Amino acid sequence: MTGPSRRSFVAAVAGVGSGAAAVGGAPAASAAGPATPAHRPSLTASVTLAPGLVPGPVTGRVYVILTTDADSEPREQAGDVADGVPFWGLDVTGLAPGRSTSVPLAAPAVGFPLADASALPPGTYRAQAFFNVYTHFSRSDGAEIDLHLPGGDGHDVFASTGNLYGPVVEVTVPATGNRRTLRLTLDTVVQPSEPVPAGGTSQQGNPAESRHVKHVKIRSAVLSEFWGRDTYVAADVLLPLGYDEAANRTVRYPMELHHGHFPGDAPRGFTEDGGNEFSAYWLSGTAPKFITVTFRHENPYYDDSYAVDSANIGPYGTALNTELLPEVDRRFRTIGAPWARVLSGGSTGGWEAAATQIFYPDLYQGAWAGYPDPLDFHAHQLVDVYDDDNACVTHHAYLDVPVPSAREVSGKTQYTMGQENGWERALGSRGRSGLGQWDVWQAVFSPRGADGYPKPIWDKATGEIDHDVAAHWRDHFDLATYVEEHWDELRDKLDGRLTIYVGDADTYFLNVGVNLFKERVDKLEGSNVTYRFGRDQPHGWEPWTTREFYDLLADHVVAQAPGAQRGAVTSWRAAVAPADATGRATLG
Repeated sequence: MTGPSRRSFVAAVAGVGSGAAAVGGAPAASAAGPATPAHRPSLTASVTLAPGLVPGPVTGRVYVILTTDADSEPREQAGDVADGVPFWGLDVTGLAPGRSTSVPLAAPAVGFPLADASALPPGTYRAQAFFNVYTHFSRSDGAEIDLHLPGGDGHDVFASTGNLYGPVVEVTVPATGNRRTLRLTLDTVVQPSEPVPAGGTSQQGNPAESRHVKHVKIRSAVLSEFWGRDTYVAADVLLPLGYDEAANRTVRYPMELHHGHFPGDAPRGFTEDGGNEFSAYWLSGTAPKFITVTFRHENPYYDDSYAVDSANIGPYGTALNTELLPEVDRRFRTIGAPWARVLSGGSTGGWEAAATQIFYPDLYQGAWAGYPDPLDFHAHQLVDVYDDDNACVTHHAYLDVPVPSAREVSGKTQYTMGQENGWERALGSRGRSGLGQWDVWQAVFSPRGADGYPKPIWDKATGEIDHDVAAHWRDHFDLATYVEEHWDELRDKLDGRLTIYVGDADTYFLNVGVNLFKERVDKLEGSNVTYRFGRDQPHGWEPWTTREFYDLLADHVVAQAPGAQRGAVTSWRAAVAPADATGRATLG
């Protein structure tokens, strides 16, 4: 769930407007933006695509970003909901090299946190243009759509491969009088953060390998068919101590599949020098010997697919569980049986761990789902998509109260639903923000709209909920509903195999959804789900130390092992040394 976009505070609500600019053959005029009070006219930027930078016209979304902070480039300061600097976004079609487009820092461009640059305090600013480049997709479902294709960057828009940006320009905003047109240029292409091998692709990245960390990348047949172009998924594989020693060449190991956002170079932040708590534990000789795997599935909507088959993102559940998982088993000495596979994850990864255990119960033997994204859409954070009329405000007789989106443990609101959705609207139209949490939930859970893009669950400008879309969410991805409706077939397969934990002061109110899931599932005959709740704990709370957690996983695998497999259990546990001082920090 939480990427960098959901970490801190915002200051103001974005305005409305979502227009697009079509670029013709001639440079665009530099007309002033809409009139505001005479002494504070708005601003307009003229953004030029440098000649020869790209081979042809580009379609996408152009941003103009302003800041007074000189510590980093403006583009590095716009990727957060909270404390983000002012920026304006506008869709652009067919901007040719050497040509310009006019971007009013007011409607029809969408700004955040200011709708109109006329509200900027006078002073000196650092301005920069950025362009999110879209690829055209002709999908197998008939959709003809334009989206950004990430390249090993986890769809971090402002650092994503193939996007364009320009130099920082210092501008002065006067207190009164005319505000001149800003002249900005796009002259640099964002390059892949890792070298792309000859004949390879930047999709899902190309991180370096080491003794204990390996990488697998495959072309997915089902995703390539869906997207109408070659589409890849990948996995990072952390091997246990002694895996490559001759004495262990016949030993096979259980697998922990750790779900989450687009990963770093190694599962759980492992480093070969043992320089952090987890790595020291993993290399100590005292850790149960698992093969830990993380999946890489950045896509044209987000850094992560939610590991399910989706009308808009595609059949990622099928790709990950029936194409990538068998390839990992083939290349490495996993036990390769369901009883020796467990799932873990927190936040987005917590939802994925729970959903994968529920949707693919014959492939996995247990899931530990931490602070998961909403398990019951009666509590989509604080929004009941079925019974509420509005996602952004609660209506009373004489007062509309903003719905919080994030809080401190004290209960103080960090930012509201209206503010966060306003930020996403500025980043992208039609759910194409790339960084937005509400946008990716919409992309995963919604049906395809008539325009080929996800059908909105609510209007981002007004907050009005579409209950027909909500019904699709319920019928396909509401996990509480799914468990209830499939309980006869799931009862034995989930028996003792699902653990859910969350802080009761979760930053994003995810404990509310866990409570509702528990209330509903506890009523089912034979229900045996384990829950842990952290008193006054925020998002990210973990109830175990690293050692406690892996001992828990190991004990679970041993308990599930068929009698005929006891030898396999003995072989991967036999060499573990007595516990030492490592692994005592809280699991992170």
